[in-house]
Amino acid sequence: MSEFFAHPTAIIDENVEIGEGTKIWHFSHIMPYCKIGKHCNLGQNVVVSPEVVLGDNVKVQNNVSLYTGVICEDDVFIGPSAVFTNVINPRSEINRKDQFRKTIVKKGATIGANATIVCGCTIGEYAFVGAGAVITKDVPAYALVMGNPARQTGWMSEFGNKLYFNAQGIAICKEKGEEYLLKEGKVTKQT
Repeated sequence: MSEFFAHPTAIIDENVEIGEGTKIWHFSHIMPYCKIGKHCNLGQNVVVSPEVVLGDNVKVQNNVSLYTGVICEDDVFIGPSAVFTNVINPRSEINRKDQFRKTIVKKGATIGANATIVCGCTIGEYAFVGAGAVITKDVPAYALVMGNPARQTGWMSEFGNKLYFNAQGIAICKEKGEEYLLKEGKVTKQT
């Protein structure tokens, strides 16, 4: 196992992979067969269920539950008390572990505080899920979504600023100066 920090109250089961420089805080539980990348930060009371995959530099705030089937790519931010599900129709008396659905959070995406991510969805690169949103379908790259159920209300830059497109479909990130193109309902960063 690589060198990482775990608070003495954290529970780390056997057969886990944790990258160098990762920090795991108070009362968190890291279950078997999950993979956590380098330089991640898991706040207090975080549950990482078996076979969850977190890329490098993933930030998971307090009280987040990441259930089997969740895959987060590099540089994902997950706000406090966000919840991911893994079965579409859970019942206590029916075992549906063979029906877990995969949820993918792509590079650089942000999940706001208290958001709920219904299993089987993909959240695109650098998408921004507002606080309290309920995700029930895929979210496009760079999209800003809010509400219950979540609806797209705009577009975001990689730097986390709302994008405003002109008549030619061009927007400039006000903080970073990078240019984005909106074409046929998709946003791409221009090089």
